[in-house]
Amino acid sequence: MSHIAPLELLSIGDLARRAGVSVPTVRYYEKRGLIQSTRTAGNKRQFPRHTLRRLAVIAAGQRVGLTLHEIATALAALPSDRAPTQREWRHMSHQWAATVARRIRQLEALQTSLDGCIGCGCLSLGTCTLFNPDDEAAGEGPGSRWLRKADAAAITD
Repeated sequence: MSHIAPLELLSIGDLARRAGVSVPTVRYYEKRGLIQSTRTAGNKRQFPRHTLRRLAVIAAGQRVGLTLHEIATALAALPSDRAPTQREWRHMSHQWAATVARRIRQLEALQTSLDGCIGCGCLSLGTCTLFNPDDEAAGEGPGSRWLRKADAAAITD
């Protein structure tokens, strides 16, 4: 069994290959501040081995629907110079669990809205929740009416 050196530095290609992402993705994450590298005298990127864990966290966050901004906020609370402790991981995961639970409530509220509108088949402008005469929805604020209602429902639950 080979010895794992925690301070070992990985090239950008090795990091990308080990993490299952492309080299441009690694560069993008670095540009966004999600990961950090050092540079050799020849200006080649080298990443600490613990960066693999950060990339795994990024992938997990994306799988559950978090934005890169939300993932960056979570990663900002973790140490950038070492692998996080179990306690630090647990704290971050509890925050994500609350976010995922809120998203589930939003999606359930959206599903109910879709059933009420598309599911009825009437397409009546008199009862349609999407009908927007004279752009009344503009006063409700930017974005989707459905999402605003789902957000409000998720907060009150």
